[in-house]
Amino acid sequence: MARRAGVSRTVASRAVNGEPNVSPAKRAAVARAVEELGFVPNATARALATNRAGAVVLAVSGDDPALVADPFYVEVIVGVAGVLEEADLDLTLLLAASDRGRARLERALRSRRTDGLMLMATRGDDPLLAVARATDSPVVLGGRPLHGDPGLWVDVDNEDGGRRAAEHLLATGRRRVGIITGGDQLRAPVDRRRGAEAALRAAGADVWVEDGDFSADSGERATERLLERHPDLDGVVAGSDNMAAGALRTLRARGRSVPDDVAVVGYDDLPVAQQTDPPLTTVRQPIRRFGAELAAALVQATEGHPVEPVLLPTTLVVRGSAPAS
Repeated sequence: MARRAGVSRTVASRAVNGEPNVSPAKRAAVARAVEELGFVPNATARALATNRAGAVVLAVSGDDPALVADPFYVEVIVGVAGVLEEADLDLTLLLAASDRGRARLERALRSRRTDGLMLMATRGDDPLLAVARATDSPVVLGGRPLHGDPGLWVDVDNEDGGRRAAEHLLATGRRRVGIITGGDQLRAPVDRRRGAEAALRAAGADVWVEDGDFSADSGERATERLLERHPDLDGVVAGSDNMAAGALRTLRARGRSVPDDVAVVGYDDLPVAQQTDPPLTTVRQPIRRFGAELAAALVQATEGHPVEPVLLPTTLVVRGSAPAS
């Protein structure tokens, strides 16, 4: 290929790999030779020559394969993939909650089969953090852990999102509000509860909290408990759209009208939010942008550039489950 282009092997290699210090004329000559010969760079040879694997890992701290089919993670992956395509990097997805998953990740990092790691759904004592940081590969967290030094991260302002949800219910006159959380192991649901609860208590509202697990079934069960203990409930803040959809099912089964008797606000603005009856008022987090920022931060880190943490804002989307007053 270098002979066809009339350049040295060094110049040809630089041009093929997109490196600087190649004149436009020689770069064009190499491009013509590549096209004429149908040249495909050998990934292994390129990795040896550049000390780069040309691939990164997106690891989720969970062991349920259904996780990567969840609409939230699908949107994250779409955002990640778009940035990596532009950077000419391959993506490996890895579920890494088990010992076997952690061992696979550690082998990939130590053997240099990946240039860096994006890590999501990390708990405060997550051993994945220790595994990742025991190597010198760049690591970017998708969401901050509850405790400890988060290092480099991209996150959504979930506390502010919870506050937005609660303040909207307060503006519609609701004063007896249940909060359905996603548990206390991840930072995102904890922050959502913290923001909602602070706003409600500051306004003098009655507040009751029940835990869920982000699923619709858990939203149903949490709403049943709320109604059994507090039949005068007039508002629900759910920590996810799926839990809010479950809350709607329970309220309908108990003969409660939404929004007349009980107003409901979800979180995420996933497709399900527009498919419920009535459609969900919800806090929209920019999920695809979150994935894109996560990948962009890792790309910058792998290239040795300074990178700052990113905190993304939320917005409130008003629909029929809690219309504006």
